[in-house]
Amino acid sequence: MILLADGGSTKVDWRLVDGSKEIKQISTKGSNPFFRTREDISDEIKAVIKPAVENYVIDAVFFFGAGCATPEKSMVIKNAIADNIKTPYIEVDSDLLAAAKGLCGTNEGIACILGTGSNSCFYDGIAIKENISPLGYILGDEGSGAVLGRLFIGACLKNQLTKGLKEKFLKEFDLTPATILDTVYKQPMANRFLASLSPFLIENIQDESVYNLVYNAFKDFFVKNVMQYDYKNNDVHFTGSVAYHYKDILHKVGSDIGIKIGTIAQSPMEGLIRYYAGECQTIYNR
Repeated sequence: MILLADGGSTKVDWRLVDGSKEIKQISTKGSNPFFRTREDISDEIKAVIKPAVENYVIDAVFFFGAGCATPEKSMVIKNAIADNIKTPYIEVDSDLLAAAKGLCGTNEGIACILGTGSNSCFYDGIAIKENISPLGYILGDEGSGAVLGRLFIGACLKNQLTKGLKEKFLKEFDLTPATILDTVYKQPMANRFLASLSPFLIENIQDESVYNLVYNAFKDFFVKNVMQYDYKNNDVHFTGSVAYHYKDILHKVGSDIGIKIGTIAQSPMEGLIRYYAGECQTIYNR
């Protein structure tokens, strides 16, 4: 019996799994150790996860999350789990490795995340071998929900949208230019606010100014990230809400610039379950 967790900065999807059989699904708030302390995360695990799994023998916990790419930050999560769950083995790694394992399994390929943020890597079937730093939504994160929101807000406030769309947006979200600037520059989690505008873009994707904005943002992601890997000999796979909901445009951009798109999944979890139920399940029997 293993406990799998795939977490972004917004939420964590937990699955209790016996082989390929899913026993339970549990959800908690995002556990990015850059924004939350060990004590805070531990308290939530104690309140939500521990009661749900305490009657099961947990052979291992595999936690993949945003902000867990370094040993120091991974230890924050590992200790919070160890505080509450009895298990002989805990492994904490990045959400990018979860994407690679979930999308590629034991095959090599290029794995990408397009959600609130963005990331990418070349995966050899075992480990991440190359990674272009995403740099965050101010300097990078091309194609992400936060960057789509940032680009849209910029176009909106500089009157670059189709006539009438700016007024429609401000009315629907009950915003003014002043409240937007305050939220982006003075309030915490501006990236989440910007990413939260994505449903409006999807709703208005047939508008030429919105479509072109999204198309060019994805092209920027491909050029600055994917095309630095061996994309001519490997499929490019995606996970994340942005990739999933804009998959038609992703396919179009890929086709236009000669990149072969493989799997696009909203979450890597189903692939992770298959990964650990398959030939790689011996990892937690060490």
